Amino acid sequence: MSKSLARVRAALEAAGLPADIREVGQARTAQEAADSVGCALDQITKSIIFRAETSGEAVLFLTAGGNKVCADKATALAGEPLGKADAALIRSQTGFAIGGVAPLGHLSPIRAWLDPRLLEFAEVWAAAGTPRHVFPLDPTILPGLTGAKAADFTE
Repeated sequence: MSKSLARVRAALEAAGLPADIREVGQARTAQEAADSVGCALDQITKSIIFRAETSGEAVLFLTAGGNKVCADKATALAGEPLGKADAALIRSQTGFAIGGVAPLGHLSPIRAWLDPRLLEFAEVWAAAGTPRHVFPLDPTILPGLTGAKAADFTE
């Protein structure tokens, strides 16, 4: 088991949640993940990471699979200009590779926001630390697990 996958499993177990992690083959895109588990595209929780240009830290936007993050809205929420996060920043702050960033189990604390669209579902799916693993959860517990604040940041 990869270190990333083990960290997500440990974070779920520490939160008292079932570690129902499933290997789904390739799930690098939200559509691939939705097809793999048989859910609606918007039930996929995408972890979108930006680089906060002033502080240099990574910031996280958890959004529904069919939504896109609006750069202007995201910048307003972050309170500083946002740019593209490179693989090195994402790996160093979260411990995950691009395509497998989970909403929890990060190496370092991360500022995060949550797309309210996710809260419309009884169950959503998120990456479990690799591009091939996902797990289901009740989206109403995402704010408590991740520190994410629900906000309008999509196009």
